[in-house]
Amino acid sequence: MDDDARPAARLTVLSGPSGVGKDSVIELIRARSPWIKLSVSVTTRKKRDYETDGEHYHFVTRSEFQRLVDGDQLLEWAEFAGNLYGTPRAQVEGWLAQGRPVLLKIDLQGARQVRATMPDAQLVFLAPPSVDELRRRLIGRGTDDEDTIRRRLAHADEELAAEKEFDRTVVNDFVERAADELVGLLGSSFLTPAQPPVSS
Repeated sequence: MDDDARPAARLTVLSGPSGVGKDSVIELIRARSPWIKLSVSVTTRKKRDYETDGEHYHFVTRSEFQRLVDGDQLLEWAEFAGNLYGTPRAQVEGWLAQGRPVLLKIDLQGARQVRATMPDAQLVFLAPPSVDELRRRLIGRGTDDEDTIRRRLAHADEELAAEKEFDRTVVNDFVERAADELVGLLGSSFLTPAQPPVSS
């Protein structure tokens, strides 16, 4: 196929309220759909026990993060709950130049920055089945202290109200179904060969 006839590679941004299950969806896509490039954000947040540096996030100090900002090396960045998060510009632009679909998981503030800097990006909102279910997940996951949970709950209403700013909404009622729907939005036909069935 002529390069000019290929559909343009596109950055897809996945966002949604804290506790909606973005990490679970990402992990399933990572396992099932290796042709999709997953952007790894940099953060000053403390690493959780199950996380691997360079796979889930690039964990850096605040001074290291500031050097990236000063060098215009981040596509977007934001501060949330006392921690900094950002997207390395070079990795995303490099993959897009190779014609690879790229998936980026960021918060609402970051999604708005990407919309401004990359208008062609596709913004996908991951929504909970209900507000009550979102609150139950936030309180029950056990990874945050009470103060952080309180801030995340307060922020959830703003995040849910922003759904209308996104191009598509995927409801995370079942993680497998949500992941499959998202992959359907991501896959470029010339890059997605038939995949063997996933064994149970």
